[in-house]
Amino acid sequence: MGREELAAWLSQHGLPPELIVLLFAMVPIFELRGAIPVAHFVFALPAWQTYLISVIGNLVPVLPILWLLDPTSRWLMRHFRFMERFFDWLFDRTRRRTEQKVKKYGALGLMLFVAIPLPVTGAWTGCVAAFVFGIRIRSAFPPVVAGVLIAGVVVSILTYGVSAVASFLG
Repeated sequence: MGREELAAWLSQHGLPPELIVLLFAMVPIFELRGAIPVAHFVFALPAWQTYLISVIGNLVPVLPILWLLDPTSRWLMRHFRFMERFFDWLFDRTRRRTEQKVKKYGALGLMLFVAIPLPVTGAWTGCVAAFVFGIRIRSAFPPVVAGVLIAGVVVSILTYGVSAVASFLG
């Protein structure tokens, strides 16, 4: 089931479109990169509302991730062998994908990494990268927020722009 079908199914079962978009933006697989197209193409929400809900939803998990990733991952790795393998894989993968940008550019690199609307970039991975590279919460939070704001603008322009061009040509 794709994101559009999932959104339609949730809507048919009584969830309001705004809540569905907010939830999509909070989930690591979708984040606002998935929430904005759903808000526009499935629910036809206005661009300002789509942006606002998606950014808020994408930012909701940021502080909890930054605060809880270290103690949670340590506890899980101590108590479950498969979680140790999972976190080793996750942290190694994140390090490989972000190392050059974050080490070379610091906070700016973290912001750009979060802002780039590609798969496996975004707030969740940015928070993991901040943890992996030992960036303190107060130093990681502003670039992650800025990256989410920029990503929201980029994805909105792409989503609403493609839609406008398609309706103009169609």
